Amino acid sequence: MRHVEGAMRAYYVYIMASRSHHTTRLVYFEQFGDVRDAIAREKQLKGWVRSRKMRLIEQKNPTWEDLADTWFAAQEADPSHLRCSG
Repeated sequence: MRHVEGAMRAYYVYIMASRSHHTTRLVYFEQFGDVRDAIAREKQLKGWVRSRKMRLIEQKNPTWEDLADTWFAAQEADPSHLRCSG
């Protein structure tokens, strides 16, 4: 989970794609206004099997594009553009 300070507080739950836990790209994230909601969602996702997480990613990011490329640029321009889901 990540907390970003700014004009409005935002909390993020994200999934990183990796090979043997060497993180390579950000493939999914959700934005929350309340830290308790973000923590609850993070716990929910951690309980899911890998195939279910993959289906979730592919619903929002079917090409497994690296979302980090636009993460910081969009955050600086307007934090509301960061909504991938949630």
